[in-house]
Order: sequence, then C-alpha cells, then structure tokens
Amino acid sequence: MVFGGLMTLLAGIAAIANDDVFVTTRNYVYEFDITGWGWIHLIMGVVITLAGVALFQGATWARVVGVGLAGLAMLANFLWIPYAPLWAVVLIAINGFVIWALCTAPSPSER
Repeated sequence: MVFGGLMTLLAGIAAIANDDVFVTTRNYVYEFDITGWGWIHLIMGVVITLAGVALFQGATWARVVGVGLAGLAMLANFLWIPYAPLWAVVLIAINGFVIWALCTAPSPSER
C-alpha cells in the first residue's frame, strides 16, 4: 500500500512539475487540466502512504480505510488513462492487489 501511495504521489508530482510530461487529450468526459489531476494524485498519494504506514504500525482502522482509498485510487487512475495509459493501468493493478491483500490477510487477533 505504501508503494502504491508513493507511485501515485510521484505521478502527481510529475504532472504538477511539468505539464509536458503527459499528453493532453481533448474530447474526454472528465477533462481536467493536467495540473489539476496532478494535485488530485498528489493528495491521494500522501493519504494512501500515511494509511499504509498506519497499517504497518498495526492500526485496525487502516485496513478498512486502505480498501476505500485503494478503490478511490483505482477510480482516479481509470480516469487518468487518457493522459498516461501505461502508468494508470499499472497503478490500477497495484491498487487491485492492495485491495486483495487487505481483504484476505488474517487480522492480528487470528495470528
């Protein structure tokens, strides 16, 4: 989860720092400026990374929050596909794995 958060954070930084890194696409339903998408990814990356750190520290709430955040990140990356298709698909796969891992891992009381 921390890895997925850091990758989302890097996508946000790249989009904010240099608008020419990603191709702009017209005629897309959810058309934002690349900088706007960068800020969305940056904020999501920070929050996901913090939730991942809380998960490492054993916070019980972090599993539920992590599943929700990974789902939100999958949605945001799906909408990001026209701007960076390969990167978005890789992040969708990482977040899918995070959801699977959080839902199937035994709780601390079961170990």
